Amino acid sequence: MMKNVVKELISTLVYILVGLTATYLLIAYVGQRTQVRGSSMEPTLSDNDNLIVDKISYRFKEPQRFDIIVFPFLYEEDTYYIKRIIGMPGETVCIDEAGAIYIDGEVLEEDYGKEVMVSPGRAEEPITLGADEYFVLGDNRNNSSDSRTLMVGNIHRDQIIGKAWVRIWPLSKFGVLKHQ
Repeated sequence: MMKNVVKELISTLVYILVGLTATYLLIAYVGQRTQVRGSSMEPTLSDNDNLIVDKISYRFKEPQRFDIIVFPFLYEEDTYYIKRIIGMPGETVCIDEAGAIYIDGEVLEEDYGKEVMVSPGRAEEPITLGADEYFVLGDNRNNSSDSRTLMVGNIHRDQIIGKAWVRIWPLSKFGVLKHQ
C-alpha cells in the first residue's frame, strides 16, 4: 500500500514538473501574455487589452513595416511598450509640421494614426536608421511616447521581444490583430 502511494506521488510530481517546464519553454520562446497600459495605440488597442505576443516568428523572418511590436522600456524594469513599426533599417524618417511622415523623401501612405500628428519631436529633422534600427509610433500619435522622443528613440532589432498577435481580452474584441 505504501509503495502505491509513493509511486502515485512520484508520478504526480513528474507530471507537474513536465507541465511547469513546458509552460516555461512556451513563455520564454514561443509566446507570452501582455497587457496594454494607456491609450497610445488607440483605436487599434485599448487600455487593459490583453494580448498574446508571438515571440517565435521573428526568429525566422525580419519585422515588417506596420507590424505591432513589443519591446522593453529601457528606463523602467518590467515595463513594455507596444508600438507600430514605421521606419525600417537603413531608411531616413522625417515628419513635417503638417504631420506627414516621409520615408527616404517619399510620403508614407498609411492610415493608422488616430489624428493629425501635432508634434514631430526629434523626427522634425531627418533621422537615418542604422542597419538594425526601427522607428516606431503609437497609433494615437498625439498621446504616445515613441521614437519621436529621446527616451524611446530608435528600437534596435535585439530589443524586440515579439509581435502582438492575438487579443484575448476583452472577449468581445477577441481575434488576430491586423498589422498590414
